[in-house]
Amino acid sequence: MRPRTIRLAAGADLEGFRAAIRHLVAAGVPPEAVTWVAGDAASLFPEAEAAAPGSALALPRAVAALIPPVVMHRDRERYGLLHRLVWRVAGGERHLAEVASDPLVHRLALMRKAVARDLHKMHAFLRFRRAGAGEAGRERFAAWFEPEHHILAEAAPFFSARFPAFDWSILTPDGSAHWDGRTLTFGPPGRRDDVPDRDAFEAGWTDYYASTFNPARTNLAAMRAEMPKKYWHALPETAAIPGLVREAGRRVGEMIARPPEPPVKRVPARALARMAAQEPASLDALNAIIRASEPLVPGATQAVLGEGPIGAEIAFVGEQPGDQEDLQGRPFVGPAGQLLSRALRDAGIDRDRAYLTNAVKHFTFALRGKRRIHQTPGAGGVAHHRWWLERELAFVAPRLVVALGATAVLALSGRSVPITRARGPATFGDKPYRGFVTVHPSYLLRLPDAAREETYAGFVADLRQAAMLAAEAVPLARAAG
Repeated sequence: MRPRTIRLAAGADLEGFRAAIRHLVAAGVPPEAVTWVAGDAASLFPEAEAAAPGSALALPRAVAALIPPVVMHRDRERYGLLHRLVWRVAGGERHLAEVASDPLVHRLALMRKAVARDLHKMHAFLRFRRAGAGEAGRERFAAWFEPEHHILAEAAPFFSARFPAFDWSILTPDGSAHWDGRTLTFGPPGRRDDVPDRDAFEAGWTDYYASTFNPARTNLAAMRAEMPKKYWHALPETAAIPGLVREAGRRVGEMIARPPEPPVKRVPARALARMAAQEPASLDALNAIIRASEPLVPGATQAVLGEGPIGAEIAFVGEQPGDQEDLQGRPFVGPAGQLLSRALRDAGIDRDRAYLTNAVKHFTFALRGKRRIHQTPGAGGVAHHRWWLERELAFVAPRLVVALGATAVLALSGRSVPITRARGPATFGDKPYRGFVTVHPSYLLRLPDAAREETYAGFVADLRQAAMLAAEAVPLARAAG
């Protein structure tokens, strides 16, 4: 049989391959008689036009699922390998794709795994940056990415579904993807220089990354495996990595040298109930009761008390202490607290003159190996701590109380209300202070890059409005003690 050459479009030409393979199998052309070429020309070889009618090819589900990701692989032999697979399946080896020990199947499985890993890396490591205004004045963002394989068309719908409210472009050496809020289109390759330099919000993200870096678990090989250096130029947090690695040894030494803190004596539940019934006469007396109480989740280090002056104009109520707050015994010192401090500065609020506390006084978490993973406290946990919060705010007597997030709203009002509906000035029942509702700073940390900066600006605007309301409020009578 004379040799044949099939020329497909550059990149991942799935439709071209499907059309060609149907014809080849129907015509009885074996893999060794075909040379596959991926180039700019999209037309098939002339013989394909003579394919007999009814040449549709029915393949097992496992084979059909294997073809699309392998077509996206950058290996020049990908089409020839798939031709060999389909030829053998059509020849009677219907369960071939399920034989993992077969050399051909094993190689194709590795190719599929490599493409899946590349898609995961693109979803995880692509970073959008502000690039001016798009259509109708909408914000526009751009990102540069260098994929290992031909995955742009497969990866782009993920971003249009995740960021539908922004105009954006993804530029790669192979092609580009563009979203205008309605339509996803693809174009020619882009250049790295077409993407703006790092934007202002990335400084906050870098601070967050540095605050979560555990020096005792530094493993450079694992870091490179999970975050290959080829992606570093697009990731703002990587600017902090060299310094964090250099300081890791010193920080671990300091942690080892730090003397252990003695355990806090716990008071039995009945004794705690008797103490609570005595109605503490001061904030210090109240804090003594809280400090001696048992946490709802065993393993929490200590109760985290409120911090700030009695008589503060504004009190901020969060959800609960996090891992760092539990270890340090102070509210809002972890990543969310650092973001809150930055937002307070930008809003013109002196953190040292405000009062900061949480609706739940103990860290609520679930163990994942040796890690304590934050868990949102349930209604029972909020109710358990509510009497402390009410007495605490009575002693502080602020003019305005700002609820940071849904758990704080539940604790202050007794009702679950979506933050999107409650955001702004609020009334928490018959409480003797004005109220205000906004998001918790941890919400901003969970947002994708493209939306975080705008949401942060709205958060700062909320804090400015709260400060104005506090200044206008009439001071309340201070609690006794």
